[in-house]
Amino acid sequence: MQGLLSYISKSILLGIVVATILLLALPQLKNKQGLALTQPFSLGLNEQMSFSAAVKRAAPSVVNIYTRTYQKSTINSKPTLRPQSLGSGVIMNKKGYLLTNYHVIANADQIIVALQDGRFFTAELIGFDKYTDLAVLNIDAKNLPSIPQSKHEQTNIGDVVLAIGNPYNLGQTITQGIISARGRIGMSTTGHQNFLQTDAAINEGNSGGALVNSLGELVGINTASFQLAENVETMGISFAIPYPLAVKIMDALIANGRVIRGYIGIEGTSINAVMAKLLGLEANQGIVIQNTAPNSPAEKAGLIAGDVVIKFNGTEIDNVIWLMDVVAEQRPGSKINLTVIRDGKQFDISVKLGELQALQP
Repeated sequence: MQGLLSYISKSILLGIVVATILLLALPQLKNKQGLALTQPFSLGLNEQMSFSAAVKRAAPSVVNIYTRTYQKSTINSKPTLRPQSLGSGVIMNKKGYLLTNYHVIANADQIIVALQDGRFFTAELIGFDKYTDLAVLNIDAKNLPSIPQSKHEQTNIGDVVLAIGNPYNLGQTITQGIISARGRIGMSTTGHQNFLQTDAAINEGNSGGALVNSLGELVGINTASFQLAENVETMGISFAIPYPLAVKIMDALIANGRVIRGYIGIEGTSINAVMAKLLGLEANQGIVIQNTAPNSPAEKAGLIAGDVVIKFNGTEIDNVIWLMDVVAEQRPGSKINLTVIRDGKQFDISVKLGELQALQP
């Protein structure tokens, strides 16, 4: 009996010691009623979820863009500047470089940039790239608020995002959504836009504005809302050009005034599971060439319709868009090696790339 009492006493003493240590280490466990069995969610009763901090970081660097063109007057034949379009832009650095969509400033004779602090500037067009629908502007101004950026930025499906722009010239507006999908293709005729899809509302005037994450960091340039057909309204489907691609295009336009891309001159389709099985491939890798452009690098190298291209410089090809992108990143005049299957035989072909010609306005 005495041994049992001694065991119970030691257990009680040990419990008291442990409880004392916990209270000293974690004083929040103690309240007026003693130990709290449950703790409230990190948001208190008087607090609410808010993205105001992200907006305060990013919003000042998102500008309104107004364009004007010379049009003949109805009174006399003298051309006068008249409003053409409106959109948004993003101040990328303190040197005054801005990103916007090409379609916002296309054919403009004058580009006006309005900052959120009330200042107005006439912008210079540095360059544009119709393949990605991006344009770079420059304004001569001091004390510019540049958009927060992260070189390690990586978006994930489900991330909260905010679209900042000037829809219908109402003034700067914030809409909220999530990243609905990544790597959307086929939304443009050029095929050089690997869109982010979001359900944040993007309307006319939002084009060229910023898509930012919950920290206020730039993740994309808003470009379009999805339209299934004329007069058919869609909800919750909008697109943005990913930040890494936008910055790459901006740097090229600032350095060269244009984007220099490699060109091979093929059209193809990605291999599906059925085609892979028929060809004896272990995975859905590679593309089937449908045709080659006349006098193109592909035709000169001997590639023909029906060839199955499975590797680029030794790396397995995921799909048509992947191949298009890696070819575009090569310098014109450089040689690449393609692994090809033709009539059941596998071999390598060397191709000297040309230069992809820029789309004209």
